[in-house]
Amino acid sequence: MLNPPVDSNTVILITHNGMGSADKELQLKLIGTYLRLLLENNYLPAVICLYTEGVKLAVEGSPVLDQLRALEENNVRLILCSTCLNYFGLIDQIRVGITGGMNDIIEAQWRASKVITI
Repeated sequence: MLNPPVDSNTVILITHNGMGSADKELQLKLIGTYLRLLLENNYLPAVICLYTEGVKLAVEGSPVLDQLRALEENNVRLILCSTCLNYFGLIDQIRVGITGGMNDIIEAQWRASKVITI
């Protein structure tokens, strides 16, 4: 396996409360594995943007909080959509990341050399 750049200019967009469109348990298992492998393999994006149901991964009770915290500790910026958090009534339950607006998400995408949507 090649050594990927730690300080990449990649943005990952997470738009679901999990990964894929299978049963919820499988979706959460997949996103947990994905985030863990990003860390283990040093595939660290510059930014992860969470919006729509993706914001649910960064709030109290999420099974992937440890992985998201570890990514943040490794200088991955986590941007949570404030409109989405408010829509779902989750603004007071944030446990990782920063609250941002659509301008923050657009800026991250625009500055990126690669954008991955999962």
